[in-house]
Amino acid sequence: MKISERYEVTDSVDGVERVGVVGCGQMGAGIAEVCARSGLEVMVAETSGEALELGRTRLVNSLGKAAERGKITETERDATLDRLSFTTDLGDFADRDLVIEAVIESEQVKTEIFQVLDQVVASPQAILASNTSSIPLVKLAVATSRPDHVIGIHFFNPAPVQRLVELIPALTTSDDTIKRAEEAVGGLLGKYTIRAQDRSGFVVNALLIPYLLSAIRMFESGIASREDIDNGMEMGCAHPMGPLRLSDLIGLDTVASIADSMYAEYKEPLYAAPPLLQRMVDAGRLGRKAGAGFYSYI
Repeated sequence: MKISERYEVTDSVDGVERVGVVGCGQMGAGIAEVCARSGLEVMVAETSGEALELGRTRLVNSLGKAAERGKITETERDATLDRLSFTTDLGDFADRDLVIEAVIESEQVKTEIFQVLDQVVASPQAILASNTSSIPLVKLAVATSRPDHVIGIHFFNPAPVQRLVELIPALTTSDDTIKRAEEAVGGLLGKYTIRAQDRSGFVVNALLIPYLLSAIRMFESGIASREDIDNGMEMGCAHPMGPLRLSDLIGLDTVASIADSMYAEYKEPLYAAPPLLQRMVDAGRLGRKAGAGFYSYI
């Protein structure tokens, strides 16, 4: 089904005009780009001026490449940049209609951010969303005084390219919030949404992470080389990217965090992170973003 057949593409959704994105790493920058390219006014927050400059550079470079490849015009690139603003103070999010948190997969860090957002976002109708890959949404929702307005909006990397977004309502999320979030993501941002229950891993990662962990165990045990594992899935199953290359793209720290969260919830051995994965994370071999993972990117 084409997105245009499922949603009525629109330039407004019931008060959603100003978006805040917390975090400007790989995912946060991608989400901010998607929102700004869709015509929304976007403010991005980071913890420090240095991190903010890195994020700004990431966005500028991404939009520049999109213009070079003909995905957008130079005029659209410049207009998108004009719709982006940056801050290190979450207090500047007071006027936001939708805030999407996209920081590290840490329940403590995310909870603290939601507590702050609850205090500073003025509109009682504002949607507070998390891009979490695996942390239970209800834990973030009950950290606020407005649990009915908290929902999971899970983008996939790279956000400007990947069509899918998972919507994850908590037990506390109101039907109105679900409806508005779905209309915003589908109608404004032009993404295809699927709904998932608030269970660790949701839909995609609940299927994907055991597969990635199985490939890591296979490599760790010496059954096959990294190239043969990846090429086997690419050429034998028509996957666009093998599991070890995909793990590097996602980030090995993110894969480990999702695995830990899923294992904590289900206690299933297939969700347990292999020792090699943890050792690589400890060594800082996190994948593409670090220049080294299962493969070298230097």
